[in-house]
Amino acid sequence: MLTIRDLTVEIRRGDRLVRPVTGVSLSVARGETLGIVGETGSGKSMTGLAVMGMLPAGGRVTGGSIEFDGRELVGLAPEAYRGIRGNDIAMVFQDSLTSLNPTRRIGEQVAEPYRLHRGGSRAAAMKAAEEMLALVGIPRPSERLSDYPHQLSGGMRQRVMIAMALMCEPKLVIADEPTTALDVTIQAEILELLDGLKRQLGMSMILVTHDMGVVARYADRVGVMYAGRLVETGPTAQLFSDTRHQYTHALLSSIPSLEQDRDVELFSIPGSPPDPAEQPPGCRFAPRCSAASARCREEYPPTLEASAEGHGFACWNPVIAQTIAVRPRAFARSAEAADAAEAAAAANGAGAGAEEPRLRVVDVRREHPVGGYRLTGKRRTVKAVDGVSFEVGAGETFGLVGESGCGKSSLGRMLVALDAPSSGEVRLDGDRVSGLKPRELGERRTQLQMMFQDSSAALDPKMRIGQILREPLAIQGIGTQAERTATARELLDSVGLGAGILDRYPYELSGGQRQRIGLARSLALDPRVLVADEPVSALDVSIRSQVLNLMRRLQIERGLSSVVISHDLSVVRYLSDRVGVMYLGKLVEVGSTDEVYGSAAHPYTAGLLSAVPVADPEAAAQPAGERITGELPSPLDPPSGCRFRTRCPLATERCATEEPALRAVTATHSVACHFPLQELAASAAAPRSGAEPQSEPALGGAR
Repeated sequence: MLTIRDLTVEIRRGDRLVRPVTGVSLSVARGETLGIVGETGSGKSMTGLAVMGMLPAGGRVTGGSIEFDGRELVGLAPEAYRGIRGNDIAMVFQDSLTSLNPTRRIGEQVAEPYRLHRGGSRAAAMKAAEEMLALVGIPRPSERLSDYPHQLSGGMRQRVMIAMALMCEPKLVIADEPTTALDVTIQAEILELLDGLKRQLGMSMILVTHDMGVVARYADRVGVMYAGRLVETGPTAQLFSDTRHQYTHALLSSIPSLEQDRDVELFSIPGSPPDPAEQPPGCRFAPRCSAASARCREEYPPTLEASAEGHGFACWNPVIAQTIAVRPRAFARSAEAADAAEAAAAANGAGAGAEEPRLRVVDVRREHPVGGYRLTGKRRTVKAVDGVSFEVGAGETFGLVGESGCGKSSLGRMLVALDAPSSGEVRLDGDRVSGLKPRELGERRTQLQMMFQDSSAALDPKMRIGQILREPLAIQGIGTQAERTATARELLDSVGLGAGILDRYPYELSGGQRQRIGLARSLALDPRVLVADEPVSALDVSIRSQVLNLMRRLQIERGLSSVVISHDLSVVRYLSDRVGVMYLGKLVEVGSTDEVYGSAAHPYTAGLLSAVPVADPEAAAQPAGERITGELPSPLDPPSGCRFRTRCPLATERCATEEPALRAVTATHSVACHFPLQELAASAAAPRSGAEPQSEPALGGAR
């Protein structure tokens, strides 16, 4: 269906010439899914845009061939390309919110490709759009036609993007990071949908992603790109089981798993990818490769030569039959670090006999008023957080997981006193910090710090790194200018960065470096509690491992109490001592990390765990557990009784009328469910006699 030979793309911006793609050759057979993986800047998306004829301003194909269904696309006239784009080749973009026109209704946007390429009346196009929306699983599609993009959830918007791409039943679909911004449950739904529609419509697909677990499950073949070049390609099962290129091996080794030992560092690839404008003579991965030789730095490996099985790689020193194992290092605590942590714990009241937890959250609620009134005359409100209680001890890390919209970030802002709860309270070492004015907080203000998700937005672009790190100290009147600079240097050293970047601006740093600066700034005032809101969600897998290792090491060395907020269950598993699972503003399960991950009690938790992509084709091919389906209900009007019942396969009438309270499963494990999974398993295993209990749920029970 598609054959790319020796493709080279150049983008000229003023005097700067960038080659994001160099000498790439790959093919996609009819009905096949090709996964293209690699870090940000590796050229994955640019390859897809070259196929679509949608290179950015200043970009052009300077070499090679793109042949689609027997037709050469390089050099094709724009008018001819427009007849192919959207009709024979379609693209599903990464960010549906910015890709959809906010001023046009959903129906108009979905129907547009049909009218352009198939002609026909507006009524016929709208009818086809309604049928396509139903095909991609959007409920009540006739009603959604008149909605605007902002009225739909992220998962719904992504389904609309898929519907637009499939309106003309294209022969090839390019899915560019189609689920990066989505929760693990919605991601699983979207990918299953794409895979099913591909088979149903007989399409070919290119799946562009940096998630190795996604390609392990859905791709027939995989191409690994690094710094604009294809470094390894082959059938998915063979590439994962017999990885040959050092970069692919390092990429797979740096992925955190649900079984990760928390006492061992994640493997991370040192350094960062090269500047696309640089064209070193040798292998571009050599500066980061532990097996690199002088030849690697001087001479680029020959073009990929596939074996009889179609497995090829470009590496002078390949991994030999997986005999080179990555040896992770255990977290080492020096005597000085151990003494410092013990002193910090004693100073923070964590010594023997300490009874008050570092952070106590008591029945916290947060309501946001929205437009309009209910029939009762009361103002309509969104209950973002609805009666949450938990504790965090000194030196403990508490993880919060759940889908987007469940209230995690709203709760995090209340923990650091950025927002005041509508009711309930937050206490730090026994002192109330919620609902106080900034002047009333006093010194406690400095003891609560937050690490934000988007480091680019959190760091002032007009300030140099040194100013950013000194600012908290200056505001609190701590030290002289020289002492603040010395502290800034110490902070940079603690997060693995050199003092040479003190005079640089945030835009001059990579994403991983900016995230380290965000962490360093949050530690500047030596806080007692750090709230990290999605700290690594925007980072590549290799950079993510570096930041996670850093956070884990600082936890150990400083005895810092932390709350880690994420929808990535592997991240929370690695960083947290205890875990709380949130759904529609409420905690539905709380327990130690090993208990929650090893023996989930709530069906929602079990569904989240079953949806986590596994970077192993054999494991990915095994039947998954009961997965969560359906959209998250609106927090404006949550379901009665158990809020999860509308998506729960075990729901009964009792779930619709009676809201479950958190109750103990073990001494350290609680769940808010009428039918905890452990009790169901024990009941199923126990010999039965007499009549069946009336309250026992059945699969597919009342909704």
